[in-house]
Amino acid sequence: MSNDSSRPNIVLFGIDSLRADYMSCYGFPHLTTPHLDLLAEESTLWENYYSPHIPTSSGYSSMLTGRDVFGTNVVALRHQGDLAPGVRTLAEITAAAGYNTTSVGFEGNVAARGFQKYIPFSGWGSWEARPSRKAENLNEVTVPEINRLAAADEPFFILLRHMDPHSPYLPPAPYDRMFYHGNETDPANHSLDEMWAFKPFADYFASWMPPGCTDTEYVNAQYAGAVAYMDACIAVLLNQLETLGILDETIVVITSDHGETLDEHACWYDHHGMYDNTLHVPLFIRYPEALPMGLRLDGYARHQDLVPTILELAGISAEDDFDGDSLMGMVRGEVASHASEFYITECTWMRKHGWRTPEWKLMVALEPDFHFKPEVELYNLIQDPLENNNVAEANPDLVATLRARMEAHIAERTAATGRPNPIEVQGDWHGHTGVGAFKSSQQAFDTLHIGDPGQAQKLQAELRK
Repeated sequence: MSNDSSRPNIVLFGIDSLRADYMSCYGFPHLTTPHLDLLAEESTLWENYYSPHIPTSSGYSSMLTGRDVFGTNVVALRHQGDLAPGVRTLAEITAAAGYNTTSVGFEGNVAARGFQKYIPFSGWGSWEARPSRKAENLNEVTVPEINRLAAADEPFFILLRHMDPHSPYLPPAPYDRMFYHGNETDPANHSLDEMWAFKPFADYFASWMPPGCTDTEYVNAQYAGAVAYMDACIAVLLNQLETLGILDETIVVITSDHGETLDEHACWYDHHGMYDNTLHVPLFIRYPEALPMGLRLDGYARHQDLVPTILELAGISAEDDFDGDSLMGMVRGEVASHASEFYITECTWMRKHGWRTPEWKLMVALEPDFHFKPEVELYNLIQDPLENNNVAEANPDLVATLRARMEAHIAERTAATGRPNPIEVQGDWHGHTGVGAFKSSQQAFDTLHIGDPGQAQKLQAELRK
C-alpha cells in the first residue's frame, strides 16, 4: 500500500485494568472521568463491550489483532512464544499502509509486535515512593512524541498504555482523598481481614496500602482516585491534539485490556476471575467524519471487533482473516448486535473457561484454584448482576446445556484453526516450572505468591521473553 497523508491518525488509549462501571460516563455515581465524559459525548459509545479473554497478554492480543483466543493462540498471562502463524498486529497493518507507529508503555509483550518505536515510562509505585504519577510520566514522553509524529507527512498510529488503574493504586493529592473521607486504619473495621489473610497476595498489598489499613472502601476509593487522576492527565493529550489542529482528523479510541476486581468475589484488587467487573470494559471512539457524536449503542461487542472497526474508519484494506467484525454496521443500524453469547477464558492466577449469555454466566475450572472456589459456577446475570449467588448445583440441566454450547463452540474454532484450544495446553501457565496443573486448591494457595511491586513489575517484564 502507498502512503496517504489524507488518512486519519489513530490514537488508541489502551488503559490497563479500567473497568467500565468506574467511569462516570458508564454510570459511576461519582464524577471520576469528567474529561473522558466530554470525549464520550463527542463519540460513539458501546455500552456492552467485553474483553472475553483475561488477562493482559490475551486481552491485548485480541484488541490488537482482531482475533479471538483461538485465532491468536494466546490465553495465558505468561504466554510463551509468538502469536499464531499468519496473525498480523494493528501496528504491522497500519505500518504497511504507510503509517508511522509508536507504542508508549507496551513493549515485549506478545501483542506489542510491529511498532517502529517503543517508549517506556515508569508505571509502578510503592507506599514509600508514593504518590505514583504514572499518567504524568506517560505524558512526559508522549507529548513530544505526538509533536514529532504530527510534524511528519505520514499519518500516525500511537498506542498509549496507561497504568493508573492497575495496582498499586497510589494517586497523588487531591485524588487520594477525593472519594474517601473516613479513617482507613479504624481498628473497628474488619472489612479487609479476609484480604490480609490471603497469603499469596498479602505481601504485595502491604507494600502499597497504608500500614494498618482496615477499610475496603479506602482501597476502592484509591482505584477511583487513580481513574480520576488519569482522566485529568489524558485531557492534556486531547488538548494537545486540538491545539495541533488534528483532533478531528484523528480516530481517538478509549478502551481497556480488561477490568479489575476490587473487594468483590474474594479476588482482591487484581484482574483474575471471569466476573463481569473484569470482562466489561469501556469502548468509545471519536472520529466526527464517520461516527455520530453522542450515539450510545447497547448491542454486544468484543475486543476482536476493534481492529476491523479501526481499519474501516481509516479506509485501510486488509486481507487478514479476522475473527471479529467491524462495528460500523452497528453504527449504521444494519445490525443491532454482534454475538450476544460468547466464550470466556482466564489464565492469570487461575485456569478457567466459560460461556456468557445475556442471562447466564457459566464458569468451569480446569484445575483447582487458590481461592478454593467450586469447580462449576453459574450466575443469573439478570437477577444477580453482581454474581454473588452461585446457582450451579440447583440447575444441573442448565449447566449441561451451557456447557454443551461452549464445547460446540470450542470444537468449531479448533477445527477452523487446526490447533487445540490454547487453554487446554498451557503446561506451567503459573510460572512454576515442572509443577503442571495444580492437584488441589491448597497446592495452588501454597505455590502462588506475589511480593512487592518490584516482583510484580518483574512478572510483567518476564512477558517480554
